[in-house]
Amino acid sequence: MDLIIHQTYLPHDDPDASLAFYRDTLGFEVRNEVEYGGMHWITVGPAEQPLTSIVLHPPAADPGITDDERRTIIEMMAKGTYGHVNLATRDLDGAFERLQASDADVVQEPIEQPYGVRDCAFRDPAGNMIRIIELR
Repeated sequence: MDLIIHQTYLPHDDPDASLAFYRDTLGFEVRNEVEYGGMHWITVGPAEQPLTSIVLHPPAADPGITDDERRTIIEMMAKGTYGHVNLATRDLDGAFERLQASDADVVQEPIEQPYGVRDCAFRDPAGNMIRIIELR
């Protein structure tokens, strides 16, 4: 099989804050914005990887979940325990400095992990955990 990772999904609860973070802070390009039924989806991704995207979606968008499940998702988002994605860069220190200067919610400064990677962690405006791993 010839497969690539095309899209992954992260919930968001504030389209303006999400746009500012992913576009202005991370430097991702905005590929699509859709509003439907009072909800707002935003597709973003690195300009150098046109086939790989993150779809920022409202947690209320899935019709297959119950109201209780939706409340649980919103509670987990608020605690930062629901969504996560790992990104990678060759310049971890530069990326961390840019994030720190933007007042991003820093969870962990760059550190050498005991399992062999150097990374840092922060949360996006919706509470999603984002780890940046240093490519060596």
